[in-house]
Amino acid sequence: MTEAYDTDEPYDLITMGRIGVDLYPLQTGVPLARVETFGKFLGGSAANVAVAAARLGRRTALISRTGRDPFGDYLHQALRDFRVDDRWVTPVEPYPTPVTFCEIFPPDDFPLYFYRRPKAPDLQIHPGELDLDAIAAARVFWMTGTGLCAQPSRAATLTALRARPRDAVTVFDLDWRPMFWDDPDTARAAYAEALAHATVAVGNLEECAVATGEREPWACARALLAAGVELAVVKQGPEGVLACHRHGAAVQVPPVAVEVVNGLGAGDAFGGALCHGLLAGRPLEDVLRHANAAGAIVASRLACSSAMPTEPEVEALLARG
Repeated sequence: MTEAYDTDEPYDLITMGRIGVDLYPLQTGVPLARVETFGKFLGGSAANVAVAAARLGRRTALISRTGRDPFGDYLHQALRDFRVDDRWVTPVEPYPTPVTFCEIFPPDDFPLYFYRRPKAPDLQIHPGELDLDAIAAARVFWMTGTGLCAQPSRAATLTALRARPRDAVTVFDLDWRPMFWDDPDTARAAYAEALAHATVAVGNLEECAVATGEREPWACARALLAAGVELAVVKQGPEGVLACHRHGAAVQVPPVAVEVVNGLGAGDAFGGALCHGLLAGRPLEDVLRHANAAGAIVASRLACSSAMPTEPEVEALLARG
């Protein structure tokens, strides 16, 4: 880790947002009340995206907060093991590290139970704590809708966005979690403010509807472009993914068929691979195909962070058709 990160070179990717401990049942198809054994994994969307890109060979870092507790210690070690720089993941004394449980009912039912009370440490990021020079220099910066749900995280997230050059890749993961908002009706205005600074927006149809008021996929994409981004990526589940670029490119690619074990984390694998493809300068259709394949691989595995694929694994799945 020291050799990898003691350098003045900009990061390929800095993500900002949620981190926590995922406790996943080791039995599938069993209600949580009857589960007896769990696996412990690093979780949280921003953390998972950083891990996903690191697994693809990118130099990544995370901006977040944990509790000052054993679960926080575990997350630091997990980030280092995944070769994600944790220098901007600091402890918050009053709040415990969040824990998330899930139930696993393949192929498409994976309820989540978040324990983030009285407040999640990752919502205690203050604007004055940010390394704005590093954020501005990163080749890609990734932030999430959850980071806008409460103060001071909202102010910090918007401060980070304002630090970004307009010609850099700045991704807004719409990441709609209504249970995190004291007043979900305020989300549209917060999303609009963030979209004005982002260059890429990524979300599923429900998330796009929160951001734009639209529900038809192509209308969602056009509305995101109108809100200020250069590239709109709309995930449609079994219908695949579509993307529109402000300067004319519009593509739609089908999903990659796999036997689903746990769909949680597939979107984060997609996000990490999306950043990897954009950094590599690949054509938009290739970027989406690789991102879909990365998401499919994670959906075929139990965990999230530890399930993130390598580049050879993604290429092998695409080669199998």
